[in-house]
Order: sequence, then C-alpha cells, then structure tokens
Amino acid sequence: MSKPSYVHDYNAIADVINQYNEGGKQADSSIMKPAFSEQATIFGVTAEGQLTGGAIQGLFDTIDTAFRPSPEARAVIARIDIAGTAASARIDTNDISGFCFTDFFNLLKVDGKWIVVSKIYHTHAAA
Repeated sequence: MSKPSYVHDYNAIADVINQYNEGGKQADSSIMKPAFSEQATIFGVTAEGQLTGGAIQGLFDTIDTAFRPSPEARAVIARIDIAGTAASARIDTNDISGFCFTDFFNLLKVDGKWIVVSKIYHTHAAA
C-alpha cells in the first residue's frame, strides 16, 4: 500500500496561511478574507479567562480598526497536518501591532481549494 503524498496540498495550505499572515502584517483584512470561508469562526480567551469570539467578521473588523501595519512582524508556520480533505495548522506570530499570537486553524478542501473554517488563538503576555 502506498502512502499518500500531500506536497501539493501542504504548499496550497501554506499559501492560504500566508494570505492571513500578510493581511495581519499590513493591517488589511481584504488580503486575508479569501483565506476564510464566509461561515468561518474565531475564538479565544480574554485576559480575564472568558471565551470570546464568533463569526470571522469580528477578526476582519479588528484587523481594519485596531491594528496598524507592522513591517517588523514575523510569522512561522510551525505545523501543518493533512488527512485527505481536512487539515490543521499552527502559526506563531511575533510583533504584529505589538502582540504575539499562536493561532490554530482548521481547514477543509472544498471544490479543490483549501479554506479556513475555524481559527482559535492564544495571545501571549507582553514581555
């Protein structure tokens, strides 16, 4: 039995994640929107330990109003796991509008195209 090869899918997912990273770096949600399903969600935990999030539009609104372009921002795709038409990815970002994040994305391959259907995140404490 041969093992599946996901090289093409890995690269396609990296391209999707890089749209997200670039949109955050430029503080422009129009760059990242194509990476997400219209039904995507985002959730995290506030500094007070409370669940926050909902529809992905909340991320876009925050990027466009509260973030600033951050040419110093650095991101790394720490992991991509793929199984058929489902995948997950971990991204670590430093110095994006003064914040550091770890993001976890769930993606699905729909009509031959990878798209983010959910994002959860952790905001790291400022040094």
